[in-house]
Amino acid sequence: MRISINTSKWYDPIWAAFLFFTRLPLWKVYQPPKDSYQRVVEYWPLTGWLTGGMMATVVYLGQWIFPFPIALILAFILRLVLTGALHEDGLADFADGLGGGFNNKQRILEIMKDSHIGTYGVLTLIMYYALLFSTLYALGPHYAPWAILAADPFSKMVAGQITQFLPYARHEEDAKSRIVYRKFTTTAALIYFAQGILPFILLIYTTQIQNWNIPLFTPCLIMFFLYLYLNKKIQGYTGDCCGAIFLLTELSMYLSILWSLG
Repeated sequence: MRISINTSKWYDPIWAAFLFFTRLPLWKVYQPPKDSYQRVVEYWPLTGWLTGGMMATVVYLGQWIFPFPIALILAFILRLVLTGALHEDGLADFADGLGGGFNNKQRILEIMKDSHIGTYGVLTLIMYYALLFSTLYALGPHYAPWAILAADPFSKMVAGQITQFLPYARHEEDAKSRIVYRKFTTTAALIYFAQGILPFILLIYTTQIQNWNIPLFTPCLIMFFLYLYLNKKIQGYTGDCCGAIFLLTELSMYLSILWSLG
C-alpha cells in the first residue's frame, strides 16, 4: 500500500503568489509545488505590500529629485516592470471582451483570450491612466505615497473576492494560466482580510482622513456592481476579470480618498 505524504510547506502559496503576480526571478531560488498556485489569490494583497510599497517609495523619494509628475510616472513604470503589466493586460482584455462580445458569452471569452488588443482595450487603458495620474497628482506629494501604500493591497483584497462569489467562467484546461483558484478556508479568509486592511489603517493614522468610510466602502461598491455585471454577461470570472477589477477598484479608492480630503 502506497502512503501519500504531504510535503507542502506553509510558505509555498506565499512564494507562489509572488511568482505568479510579479516578475521577480524568485523561481531561481525556490519553485513551490504546482497545487500551491491554486491558493495564490489568498496572498494577492500581500504582493500589494511589495508593489504598493515600492511605488510609494519612488513617489516619496522621487519628488526630491524630479518634479512630482515625473515621480508619479516613474512609479507607474516600476509597477509595470514588477508585474509585467499583468493587470493592465487584464483590463484591456476585459474591455475588449465585454465591449465587443455583446451578450454572447462564448464570444466574450474568445475575445478576452485573444492576445491582440482592440479599440476598447486601448481607449480603456488611456482613460484609466489619465484618471490615475490626474487623481494622484491632485492628492499631492504628501498624500499620494500613503494612498498608494494603502490602495494597492486593499484593492487586491477586494478584487480577489470575485473568485469566491462566482465560478470560473472557463474550463480549467482553457485557462491562460492553467490554474483555477480554490475557495478560501475560514483561516485563509481572515489572513486575507488582514493583508488588505492593515495598510488602510496606516493610511487613516498618517493622513487623519475624517471620512475614512468613503474610501473603505467605495471599492467594495464598485466590486459589487462588477460582480453583478459579470454574473449577467458570462456567469463567472476569468483571470482578466480579476486584474480589471483590481485596477478599477484601486482607481475608485484614489478618487474617494481625494474626495474625502476635500
